[in-house]
Amino acid sequence: MPVCKLLDSLPQSAYSATQVLEHEGEIAEKVGISLYRLMEKAGSSFFNHVRKMMPGLTNLLVVCGKGNNGGDGFVIARLAYEAGIKVTVYFCSEADELKGDALKAFEKLQKTNISVLYQSEMQLTPHFLSDNNFDLVVDALFGIGYQGDMAEPLATAVNVLNHVDIPVFSVDVPSGLEASTGHVPTTAVIADQTVTFIVAKQGLLSGQAAKHVGELFLSSLSLNDDFQYSILESAAIQGGEFIPKKPQRNEASHKGHIGLLLAIGSNQGLPGAIRLASESALRSGAALVAVSCHQDNQQLVLNGRPELMLAPDSADKLLDSPFFEKAKVLLIGPGLGQSPWSKALFDLVINSNKQLVLDADALQLLAQHPHKRDDWVLTPHPGEAARLLGCTVQEIESDRFAAINRIVEQYGGICVLKGAGSLIADANNLWINTSGNSGMATGGMGDVLSGIIAALMMQLDHAIDATRLAVFLHGKAADKVAKEKGKIGMLASDLYPYIQQLLNENEM
Repeated sequence: MPVCKLLDSLPQSAYSATQVLEHEGEIAEKVGISLYRLMEKAGSSFFNHVRKMMPGLTNLLVVCGKGNNGGDGFVIARLAYEAGIKVTVYFCSEADELKGDALKAFEKLQKTNISVLYQSEMQLTPHFLSDNNFDLVVDALFGIGYQGDMAEPLATAVNVLNHVDIPVFSVDVPSGLEASTGHVPTTAVIADQTVTFIVAKQGLLSGQAAKHVGELFLSSLSLNDDFQYSILESAAIQGGEFIPKKPQRNEASHKGHIGLLLAIGSNQGLPGAIRLASESALRSGAALVAVSCHQDNQQLVLNGRPELMLAPDSADKLLDSPFFEKAKVLLIGPGLGQSPWSKALFDLVINSNKQLVLDADALQLLAQHPHKRDDWVLTPHPGEAARLLGCTVQEIESDRFAAINRIVEQYGGICVLKGAGSLIADANNLWINTSGNSGMATGGMGDVLSGIIAALMMQLDHAIDATRLAVFLHGKAADKVAKEKGKIGMLASDLYPYIQQLLNENEM
């Protein structure tokens, strides 16, 4: 049962915790494995991973809850003991609360000389952890069925684990993280590594999971193929080879074949946003890019980039211009503002018959003046998503998967919900993106993304392929910047040369 680093060897499907809990038993039965045997296989696979990652391990603490995740922990503890490792189990419940397979695993554990400490008798403290010189903590407190707030004293125990200098490996999911949503209602273990079982759980790949999962590994327990074959995925994972094909440049093509992108934005005092979007479009293969911005910004937007063209600066003039007539795609929103000038441009664009990309201030205007179209791409961050849905940012982040589906249902088209593990959805499918890093949390990154999307829409046959590829390239370019220069101080414009490089490479 090999354990593979998930993002190096991606399954194409991700599932909600509910799907796994409802179907793992039937899939196991189908291949002739009992649920207790599955628990033993999970514990064995996890322990083998630990031995591979930490061959010098001599002193192990396993923190267990009363459910099946705790049962996995009991198996891990027993196997470690049998391998000659000193093992301590910290049990955050009582033996009479155990049942089923977890009870069976505990009874097997009790036949050894492993020390079992009960939370009711002793609180987990930093002094206890440091005084016992543990090499590793295994987190087997809560599994994928966890939801809601974490009660005391469990929350305190988790926070203790998060503030000691000892590696923590989580079993299936970091305790306290909701495996379907990526949300942390109260607190959750910040793991160095997580080994998840059978299939990828969608909540481990988006939202707050980025802080808690650490390196993510998958152990299929010999059920992954059968599960994916039998159960319809909740989301697809994109990364590595599982992304749309890049555009190919015909040797006989000319700029007219690719067409003109019209980028609209940058109200008075906000010149940078539309410049970032339009220049990223050029670097992404848009042959012709014209910019419509406030007249006060025109010199600043064009400065140093003579390849950009200048379109009229107001809605009435723009409507009668050849730029609007010939534009293949319209991009609106970066720096647009909320003024009457902004609203007039917004109305012009959404009432056109062009393919559209709406970002930033255009999304604010859309929230105030709702429309629904099937041929546009919306690119909200969580704050903009909250305004589109008339809710709080906290509600968006509590279930990013539900939020993006609601936006598509309400507004139509394609939506990109930006953030760690950005989500892409249309009316039929949802994808989780795997590229990108925390260095991207800086101004202008969203503008660059909108430019890439618009440029690729001009070069690919399907807007969803253009959007998915753009999101991946955007994150991958930032990963290259982070690798060469670091995450701190990363600028949105730093991505330009890497975007061009990635589009021209044979491999990602």
